[in-house]
Amino acid sequence: MSYVVGCVRGLTMLDDIMYVVCDESSTILLYNKDTYSELDVVIKVDGMKDPWDIVVCDRQLYIADYPYCIWRVSVDDHSYVKWLSTESTTDTFHVTTLSVTSQRLLVTSFDPASLRQYRTTDAQLLRVVELPRYVKELLHSVETTRGTFVIGHQGTTQDNWQSAVSELFRCCHILVILITVCYLLQ
Repeated sequence: MSYVVGCVRGLTMLDDIMYVVCDESSTILLYNKDTYSELDVVIKVDGMKDPWDIVVCDRQLYIADYPYCIWRVSVDDHSYVKWLSTESTTDTFHVTTLSVTSQRLLVTSFDPASLRQYRTTDAQLLRVVELPRYVKELLHSVETTRGTFVIGHQGTTQDNWQSAVSELFRCCHILVILITVCYLLQ
């Protein structure tokens, strides 16, 4: 039996390789996905301090480095760049978890509770998803194939400390479609 020693924060798989990030480490560990045996190669990301999650899309790893940035690392040549800073003078949020779909990266922020969607090609902010007022802590999120968002959170309409999974619907697109249809019918 093979296992990772350390506080594992996130893992993702591509082809035959499992990529693992651990608490307060600047390295990405590589494992054979079938045997779980550690490979002789590690990816060192100078400047990465506290990775909390890792995802892969189009042969690029995206790592949430708590609290203030996301790194992008090539699985082919192991080059890396600080892809997105989440700290600014006007809008700072703490990146905690990531989810990825084709060309879109969903970034979950624990503090303040927020959900942001970025384009993977150029880090362009596509939208900030509005959360219900009762959501106190946002723990994780994914985008569905229907364009909705499923969130794991703390805080419900019944209890601030209750944990739940909820689906958020994108009502704004329905409104835009209705306005467009009404305009065309005039």
